[in-house]
Amino acid sequence: MILHVKEARYLHDYRIWLRFNDGAEGEIDLEKELDGEMFSPLKDKRTFQPFRVDRELETIVWENGADLAPEFLYENMKVLA
Repeated sequence: MILHVKEARYLHDYRIWLRFNDGAEGEIDLEKELDGEMFSPLKDKRTFQPFRVDRELETIVWENGADLAPEFLYENMKVLA
């Protein structure tokens, strides 16, 4: 199955709640993933917080063009029971 992010919400700090097209949902903490040219600006929480689910890419994206593969998000999220 090809994974797609269907819904995402900012929780706090660098944590995001995600729901995928297979029904799985959970939280991911991206604090340790914010390295490199595209992601370093997101260390500022005012820049990190306003992300959105891009319906074409089917993952979360930020205004500076940063995005994360849905597979990465899925494999690294803590599944909610």
